[in-house]
Amino acid sequence: MQRIAVMTSGGDSPGMNAAIRAVVRSATCRGLEVLGIRRGYAGMIEGDFLPMPPTAVSGIINRGGTILLTARSQQFMSEEGQRQAVEQLRRAGVEGVVVIGGDGSFHGAQALWHDWQVPTVGIPASIDNDLAGTDLSIGFDTAVNTALESIDRIRDTAVSHDRVFVVEVMGRNCGMLALHAGLAGGAEVIIIPEVPYQITRIGTLIKEGRARGKNSYIIVVAEGAARGIAIAADIEAISGADTRVTVLGHVQRGGVPSAQDRSLASRLGAAAVNLLLENKPGMMVGIEGEDIVSHPLQTAWTGKKHMDLSLYELAQVLAT
Repeated sequence: MQRIAVMTSGGDSPGMNAAIRAVVRSATCRGLEVLGIRRGYAGMIEGDFLPMPPTAVSGIINRGGTILLTARSQQFMSEEGQRQAVEQLRRAGVEGVVVIGGDGSFHGAQALWHDWQVPTVGIPASIDNDLAGTDLSIGFDTAVNTALESIDRIRDTAVSHDRVFVVEVMGRNCGMLALHAGLAGGAEVIIIPEVPYQITRIGTLIKEGRARGKNSYIIVVAEGAARGIAIAADIEAISGADTRVTVLGHVQRGGVPSAQDRSLASRLGAAAVNLLLENKPGMMVGIEGEDIVSHPLQTAWTGKKHMDLSLYELAQVLAT
C-alpha cells in the first residue's frame, strides 16, 4: 500500500482535525502518501482531492470543525454514485480510505469495502456518542463541556429570577449528552429517550418544591426524548412556574476540542492507519476503557450502545 485518503463526513465534531492530523502524520511516518478528500462522499464523487503532506496539518490540532469540510451526499447512496466515487479513487491511485464520522458515514464506508472492495477503516466522530463499538466518540467530551458551560450560565439567571429553565441539548435518539451534561450541571430533572418520563410528575415535583421555597430549576432534555418548548409549556401549565426554554442547538458542535478529544482523536487516527497497513479493512476503531479496539464497521449500528443508567439514578438522588 502506497497511497491512502482521509475524509470527514456527516455532522462535524470537535477533534476531527486532530484525527486528520494523526492519520496524515502516522501514515507519512510509515512511508505512505495521503490525499485529503474534501466535502465527504460528495467530494469523493467529484474527485475533490488534495495532497496532504505533514505540513498540511500543522497547527490544526486545536481547531474545531474540519479543514476537509463535510457534507451529506444523496448521490452516494445510489449504485451509480458509488461507482463514480470508486472510479475517482482508483484514478487517483488511492488504495485505502479512512472515514471519520458517524453511523451514516460508516454505512458509506461499509459499501465501499463490501460492494467495491475499497479497503476502508472508520474513526467514530459524533457529539451524540451514539455509536456502538466504542465507549467514546470524538467530539462528545467537548460537546458535554460546551453544554455544561451554558447550563451554568443559565442557572445564574434561573436563580436570579426564580424561574424554571428547560435546556434542550442535541443527541438524536441517544441521551448520553443530556445525561452527562445534566449530571455535571446539577440539573434537577434530566429527560432522555432511554427512560420514560411523566410530565405530570415533573410538574407536580416543581409545584411542591416551590411551596417549600425552591423557586429555580434546571431541566435538561435530549432532543430525541421531547422538544424543549413542549416540556416548558406543560410544566408552566401544571406548576404555574415562570418557565423558559433554551435550545442549545448547533453551538454544541463547534469550539476548541478538549484535551480528551484531542488525545482520543490522535490515538484513533494512528490506529486506523495501522489497520489498513495490517490488511484489516472493513473495520472501525474505538476505545473501551483505556484500550484501543477494533470491530467490524456494522457494529456501529447493529451493536448495542451501553448506557450507564446508574448515572441517571445518581442524578436523581443528588437533585433531591
